[in-house]
Amino acid sequence: MKAGDIDTLCVQLGDRSYDIVIGAGLIESAASKIAPVLARPRCIIITDENVAPHYLAPLKASLEGAGIKVETITLPAGEQTKSFAQFQKLCETILEMRIERSTTLIALGGGVIGDLVGYTAASILRGIPFIQVPTTLLSQVDSSVGGKTGINTKHGKNLVGAFYQPKLVLADTQTLNTLDRRQLLAGYAEVVKYGLIDSPDFFEWLEVNAQALIDGDMDKRRHAVLTSCAAKARVVAEDERESGKRALLNLGHTFGHALEAETGYGGTLLHGEAVSIGTAMAFDLSRRLELCSGQDSARTAAHFDAIGLASDFKALNTDGWTTDKLMDHMSRDKKVEDGKLTFILARGIGQAYVTRDIDTADVRALLNDWLKNSS
Repeated sequence: MKAGDIDTLCVQLGDRSYDIVIGAGLIESAASKIAPVLARPRCIIITDENVAPHYLAPLKASLEGAGIKVETITLPAGEQTKSFAQFQKLCETILEMRIERSTTLIALGGGVIGDLVGYTAASILRGIPFIQVPTTLLSQVDSSVGGKTGINTKHGKNLVGAFYQPKLVLADTQTLNTLDRRQLLAGYAEVVKYGLIDSPDFFEWLEVNAQALIDGDMDKRRHAVLTSCAAKARVVAEDERESGKRALLNLGHTFGHALEAETGYGGTLLHGEAVSIGTAMAFDLSRRLELCSGQDSARTAAHFDAIGLASDFKALNTDGWTTDKLMDHMSRDKKVEDGKLTFILARGIGQAYVTRDIDTADVRALLNDWLKNSS
């Protein structure tokens, strides 16, 4: 439904259903949406050093103005914060605050903060409520919705975590104005995913409107966030724990997570950048297996190139990379079943599907060629 410039979607999960509220300026009036879902008027806002200077004060002021007790924790920024060390430190800090099971955690930040805070909420006192206030395009369209939480390990990305749904997602599209272009593009890779999975009309809309979206057109940003969240909400309601259709949301991720692991999660390659390359790889593999046309594969790569996202390895330093290393990273993916890799491939744009019947020789041939062409 719509009310003015605010859109509200519901993730339908029975008694665990929750709203996704999308609009500009929501943080300054956050209490009006947050207070009704609190078990008790006490919150701990957890954010990072990049986000805190912009949005911590107005969020805290809104909540305190509604009579809610607020405490805050600020963590280091970056993917390396999704670690066992930071998870332990965060749990200890929260427990020192003498929380109760009615205390609500609020994740104010991008995907790293959302994933870490969600996993902490799932774990501490065997589960306390949490709310997502995503501040990046990637987190607004993907990681804040659906209840996937977790941390990284040396063996791979998100290998320790839990399915744990928030009580509310508050996506203030005005926060996108403080992102640099690289972060916007990283989030945009997840937006494109929804079109490529099962919405060719949305992909066509993006081909026309992506540049304006990235350049700051608020109406187009809002449309992209709303469309993406609606798509994800439908999938999560149908398949909360990724036993079927939800796996489609991992388009580009089997390859992408391997690239992130190889680059060490240190900022060399952002998650969305890995997803854009991984998606191009998935379409290239689909083309090689004669599942989709070369035109669809080329069109996908051309769109990433046009908007400024990588569709190959050429911008990466691949010295020391080998097919064996990348295959090893993929073999550790949490979607592996009976030793078989899970791939999301495509029969065309908007026609993605899940398969575990891909010959590893075909995957190795793809990796060999991509590495050979990276210099």
